[in-house]
Amino acid sequence: MMRGKNEPIILPCSAPIGILLYKISQYSSTFELTKGFFIALLSSGFIYLNHWGFSYPLLNTILGITALYLLLREGKKVWFISGAFIGLFWFWWIALSFKHYGMVWAVPIEIAIIMLCYGVLFWLVAWISQKITSLLQISDTLLPLLIKASGLCILSYIHPFSFDWLKPELMFVESYLGIEKWQYAIILSAIVLSIWKQQFLYMLLMLFAYQVHLPTHLKADDKIRADDKIKLVTTHTSVQDKWDETLHPAQFENLFKQIDQAIKENKTLIILPESVFPIFLNRSKLLDKLQEKAKDISIVTGGLYWDGKTPRNSTYVFTGNKISVANKVVLVPFGESNPLPDFLSEWVNKVFYDGAVDYVASPNVIDYKIDEKTYRNAICFEATSEKLYEGEPKNMIVLSNNGWFTPSIEPTLQKLLLQYYSRKYGTTIYHSVNMSESYVVKNGEVDQ
Repeated sequence: MMRGKNEPIILPCSAPIGILLYKISQYSSTFELTKGFFIALLSSGFIYLNHWGFSYPLLNTILGITALYLLLREGKKVWFISGAFIGLFWFWWIALSFKHYGMVWAVPIEIAIIMLCYGVLFWLVAWISQKITSLLQISDTLLPLLIKASGLCILSYIHPFSFDWLKPELMFVESYLGIEKWQYAIILSAIVLSIWKQQFLYMLLMLFAYQVHLPTHLKADDKIRADDKIKLVTTHTSVQDKWDETLHPAQFENLFKQIDQAIKENKTLIILPESVFPIFLNRSKLLDKLQEKAKDISIVTGGLYWDGKTPRNSTYVFTGNKISVANKVVLVPFGESNPLPDFLSEWVNKVFYDGAVDYVASPNVIDYKIDEKTYRNAICFEATSEKLYEGEPKNMIVLSNNGWFTPSIEPTLQKLLLQYYSRKYGTTIYHSVNMSESYVVKNGEVDQ
């Protein structure tokens, strides 16, 4: 969920991106620019293939291995270019949120910042490799290769502005190779040895990183749902319509129709997306109406919470005569909480968010029980954070609103990250979404 206001949209100017690309071209040769662009393209292929419905394990395996092989052979200039374009291909959609604030002019500036940020991160890895090799006066290629490979592992733990969606091993989430750190280390070791010895025979070491359970995309009638008594609701409410109070009665009526339909279908639990009730639900008469419905079905829904001091983005859980509220633990950088120092944070909130205050996060992850089954609470962005998987929860309910970033690849990348965490921690994830399809992820397999 993001804080927002709605104003007329103006056409963007792409000057900042053009300037950045010009500077990159001045910094490097056409050949280096082409290599960096091509490596980034290979590194991003798995996202777009999945988005377009052409994701195949063999193809994803080849793309991922080739991207890492080519990157490890290159110097810091190509690493900078590769990082910049990976930032662009993976995260360009972040800038789409500006259109909802009437600041489309800021879109190219944001994209340029994203490219520069990830370009510098990748450049640092190659620069450190070169610097250490130079200081130690080592001419052998093994050490710089090992340092760069180690850097590719460490990048998973470096989160600019607390945004942790860059995980290089994610390239293999729908491949024949695994996504665990030890499997990723085997893949990198095999590539390093192949480059060092100039023998592709070492690539066979990747067999030790083979993924036993291959990812699949199954339909509802394949019966992989952990519980067919659960109804996941998908809504299609744009950001503009969500905050238009004149449309709330019709929107809320439709949600209650969904609840009534789930009751008729003998479901025991219905899950509604993030902030489908974009009001302070704890201070609304709708709370009583939802509690009345909960006598026939358990309800998990998103809504705002107000304690008289600060707003919260929350999950409301209705079970029988009980109402519980689970607040968000990990907030969206800039969208819900400003990660900048206080003096800058206040200025950004004043200029970009009409002086709106930051949301407040809960200090601890929250679990709740429904029908004797324990679920970890997660709201949108936080479901893709390692923190939410502390203790390896068996089940997780995720509520999302992807309206801020659609149409784009954001829902696809989010789904791939949930597959990654589901496989890594053995968590079954029930994901109810606004503006993109809802689904269940079990052992990395997606059921839509």
